[in-house]
Amino acid sequence: MLVVTACTSGDRDDAGVDATHGGRAGDVLPASRIDPLVAALPQESVGEAPTTRLADGLLPPTNRWFSGLVFGDEPMPVFPFPISFQLTDDGFAAGQPAPVPSATAIVGPALTDVSVDLGSSDSVVSGYDDVSVTLEHRDGDTVLGHTTIAEGSPTVSYTAATSQTDALSVLGDGTFRAAGDGRATVEVGDATWGVVVTGGTLDVDASSMALDEGGSLVLVSVPAGASSDQAAQVLDAATSPLTGVTTTYGTSGSGDQQQQTTELGYATAAGGDALVVAAPHQGDSGPAAGGTDTGLTYPTVYGTVPLSIGTGLAFSAPTTTASAALDLSGLSDAERASVRDQLDADVSLTQAFPADTYYGGKALYRASMLWQLAVQLDDQEAAADLKERIVDQLDLWTRPDGCESRDQECFVYDPAVGGVVGKAPSFGSEEFNDHYFHYGYFLYAAGVMAADDPSLAEGWQPVMDLLAADIASGSQNGSFPDRRAFDPFWSHSWASGYAPFVDGNNQESSSEAVGAYAGLSLWASATGDEALGAEASWMLSAESQAALAYFVAPDLSDPVFRADTAAGVAGAADSAGATTFDHRVVSLNWGGKRDYGTWFSAEPSAIAGIQLIPLSPTSVDYLTSEAAGGAEQVDAFVAEAAPDGFDGPLADYVLMYSALAGKDAAASALATLAALPDTSIDDGNSRSYAMAWMLAAQARG
Repeated sequence: MLVVTACTSGDRDDAGVDATHGGRAGDVLPASRIDPLVAALPQESVGEAPTTRLADGLLPPTNRWFSGLVFGDEPMPVFPFPISFQLTDDGFAAGQPAPVPSATAIVGPALTDVSVDLGSSDSVVSGYDDVSVTLEHRDGDTVLGHTTIAEGSPTVSYTAATSQTDALSVLGDGTFRAAGDGRATVEVGDATWGVVVTGGTLDVDASSMALDEGGSLVLVSVPAGASSDQAAQVLDAATSPLTGVTTTYGTSGSGDQQQQTTELGYATAAGGDALVVAAPHQGDSGPAAGGTDTGLTYPTVYGTVPLSIGTGLAFSAPTTTASAALDLSGLSDAERASVRDQLDADVSLTQAFPADTYYGGKALYRASMLWQLAVQLDDQEAAADLKERIVDQLDLWTRPDGCESRDQECFVYDPAVGGVVGKAPSFGSEEFNDHYFHYGYFLYAAGVMAADDPSLAEGWQPVMDLLAADIASGSQNGSFPDRRAFDPFWSHSWASGYAPFVDGNNQESSSEAVGAYAGLSLWASATGDEALGAEASWMLSAESQAALAYFVAPDLSDPVFRADTAAGVAGAADSAGATTFDHRVVSLNWGGKRDYGTWFSAEPSAIAGIQLIPLSPTSVDYLTSEAAGGAEQVDAFVAEAAPDGFDGPLADYVLMYSALAGKDAAASALATLAALPDTSIDDGNSRSYAMAWMLAAQARG
């Protein structure tokens, strides 16, 4: 039953991705290397796994855009950009969200423009890749069919596994119109949906349809303003159901012009072209070679995006290079001496390392940055002291059997969910939240220390490679999902493990995500793992690009972000009383909305600072790039983040960021830092590192 309502508010047999890099496949942390390491860890579930709607034999897909379909007592709506999708009691529903801006958010909630009653009693995820997911619909033990949705596709593709000859009636308030053999359009309020039946019958007059075994029903969102010819073109391109999306990455160019490339191939049952929608950061290179721009667009919470017809999407990001140390070559002898004096004070203030994975990893990162400063400033006593502390702590964390004798500073393997979890969890890490944030700090610290002393890597590698595998497997090794959190369509990661939200999944700290893949890159370099290094470089570069495009320096000039024009967007809710979203940062990006806010504080410094923490040496690369917006963006960002000074949460990072506006700004930041109380320095930062950052910025100009 196809149900139409007005609302104002490829089947695959495995869970792996089809991804290749540089012509190689299957060599990023493969099973032959990972299996014995997993076996050496205690097998234990630190948290209780939720209800799971997942076919047998699949690794649980945590931290995905569609995780809300899989986990929890009730399935959540998800956002296969540019549409929304949700499971219902007897089938599924789809909608075309319309962006509604306010002072602190841009919201486009899931809608149920069109719903399909399959007569199913339950649905499970039966296959997935990096970009798409396939659901199996069942009536008891009978498999009725499969539905595939994907980011970058405006279609919902259902293929019947059995003959469904009973009339599928069209109900609801929508207007149903014939659009050719086996085709129709349905108008629901301001939205228009195409209905394409292949291998079955569609009786428009009787508002009914039937599907043969193997027949398909494709729903497609037809953009507002489409002419009859354009609408026909869209329906033509939706004839064959989508079956999945392949991901390919690699490197192009060299030197300063080097790029990390991503290609997404949208496969259909019949082969050939598909309907594809590029995200804003993908730019003019969005439609793959040979693609056709339809001239039609969709308004979304991320801006107005084009609809194309082609085999996929291809785009690139400037290579971001992971750095272990700040460039202090431009500092004078007096400046180096002042940093060294402060360094000694910071070393003496260094406390015992915390026992959980977030604060424990963060403290190790802080200490490794102090050690790096000590080496650069030839402070041998401080360097030796710090190295001993760091090595002892990493030795403790990297004992595979550590959790057999203690309940902290150790890791276990959770066989129920498929991942490594610290025994003392934090921020929901036992629910697989934020693993890449946590483990990125460990990998950064270990990468810095092992690069200097390769003998350290051998002892740390069994557990450190498992932390890397938890967030960056790339060979379908069977113990971890490939690239657990990283989304190649959006070029950024998703933080929530189970995503129990009506707005989809989300990411808050873009900078800690960048830090995660920078740490991964440093660890790969320290251990000579070229395949992991190639993957890490791609993920790091893409995440850096997305951090600028959607979080730190977003382009919010599109009319959909303004209240005076949003009301005119087809399908938009009444925006009376709404105001324009007018901020220089978007601190929480979701599938279905974008927020100016954080999970932990309403202070402007926190909202901005969470996009900067920890301002690692790698941050210099992308925060000073052309896409970062230059001094004007820095000044506006800082003015909004610290209107009354730098004493708020994470304001020390905002102060450090202000130094990127030029020599005078760096000099001012140094003066302000000197008067900043110790309580205003974040626990992952230090005054000496902040000084070195600002002095290096001043030297660069």
